[in-house]
Amino acid sequence: MDINYRLAFEMAPVGLALSRNRIMLDCNRHLCEMFGAAPDQLIGQSFQELYPSALEFERTGQRITPLLNRHGTYADDRIMKRVAGRFKGETFWCHVTGRALNQAAPHEAGIWTFEDLSASRPVKAELTPREREVAAFLMGGLTSKEIGKALVISHRTVEIYRARLMRKYKASNTGDLVHKLMAG
Repeated sequence: MDINYRLAFEMAPVGLALSRNRIMLDCNRHLCEMFGAAPDQLIGQSFQELYPSALEFERTGQRITPLLNRHGTYADDRIMKRVAGRFKGETFWCHVTGRALNQAAPHEAGIWTFEDLSASRPVKAELTPREREVAAFLMGGLTSKEIGKALVISHRTVEIYRARLMRKYKASNTGDLVHKLMAG
């Protein structure tokens, strides 16, 4: 039986993108639907278009480079942005997994999957870019020191952001905050 790999790419149950230097070379139907765009609105564009801010795009790229260098893969939950359609500008939680095709130059070429988590984890509070980063790491179970190291900021600064998140989500402790973040 011959497998039509192009059809498999197009029909995959997750969003898929092929990249070179953080530019989308190709993407599948599911990715286009998730971000509310047509293929020609995404292909040839920087992944920056999918982030709530340019700063988050830059920080994420810097943060994942050493991990892609070391392991060749990277995964996290992050807030992304719909780029077109009736939900243009809407932010949503997304699970992103990537593989560098060349570990020595991780952004040179890669394949990325995107899973929309908005059905189970809606974004309810307006968060700053740094609050979104801290929230994602908290949901991953990291401590303030581990988050600080990952974001290259002090653990005390992380605690300030965590306190802001707790106020915004009316959480009584970190466990309650993580629960509320997971629930939206």
